[in-house]
Amino acid sequence: MPLVPGAEPYHHEGGPVGALLIHGFTGSPMAMRAWGQRLAAEGLTVSVPRLPGHGTTWQEMNKTGWEDWYAEVQRAFDALRERCEQVFVMGLSMGGSLALRLAEDRGDQVAGLVLVNPAVHSERKDRHLLPFIYRFIPAFPGIRNDIAKPGQDEIAYDRIPLRAAYSMAHGLWPAVRADIAKVHQPMLVLQSAVDHVVEKSNSEWIMAHASSIDAEEVILRDSFHVATLDYDAPLIEERSLDFVRRLAPAARP
Repeated sequence: MPLVPGAEPYHHEGGPVGALLIHGFTGSPMAMRAWGQRLAAEGLTVSVPRLPGHGTTWQEMNKTGWEDWYAEVQRAFDALRERCEQVFVMGLSMGGSLALRLAEDRGDQVAGLVLVNPAVHSERKDRHLLPFIYRFIPAFPGIRNDIAKPGQDEIAYDRIPLRAAYSMAHGLWPAVRADIAKVHQPMLVLQSAVDHVVEKSNSEWIMAHASSIDAEEVILRDSFHVATLDYDAPLIEERSLDFVRRLAPAARP
C-alpha cells in the first residue's frame, strides 16, 4: 500500500540517549517529525515509527488493531535500546496511551515519559454504540488537523475507521487503565487548554493514578490537539529537552 507523501517514518542516529516518538490515532509521523528533528539536532538518537495502517488509507487502518500498533512501538523501542544507554518515550494522543503501555510492560527500561494530550478514555456520547456499530458501519467523519496555527498538516485521515477505533477504545485503553499503577517512571504531561479531540480528564486521570513520584503537568495555552505542530511546539521541544537532560547526563551539551 503506497504511503501518503510526508507520512514516512523518521530516524536519526545520534548519541547514547534515545527518544521514541509515537504519533496518534489516524495520524502519521508528520505530527512528530519536527519535534524529533529538534531532539536529533541536540544530539539524541531519534525514532519516529509509522504505526501499521496509518499514512495510507482509513480502509487499510480498519484491517489493523492496537496489538499491531503496539508491536511496532515495541520493535522501535528495542532497536533504540540496542544502541542507546537510556531511552525516553514520547507520545501524542493515542501515542501517549501506547507510551504508557510500554512503560507498564518494560519498567525501568523506559527512562521517562513525555505525553502530549494523551488519551485513555473518551467522553463522547456515542462511545457506547461503538461495540455494535463497528460491525456494520466502516467509518464516521473525523477531526483532522485540530491545530490553531494556520498552514499545518499532520497528514491524518478525515474519517474514523470504526473497527480500529473499537480496538483502541475496548482493547488498548482498558489495558492501560488496568495497569496504570505500574507506571512509576518520571513523567512530563503537556495538556492543551483547548482540545477538540481528547478531553482534559484524560491527563487528570493519568496524573492521579500513575505511581510516578516525579510527575509534572504543563498547560499549553496557545495550541489545540495536535500541539506538536501548533504554536506551543517550541515549548514542547524545550520542556522535553530539559526533562531528558535532567534525567540523562549523557544528553547534556
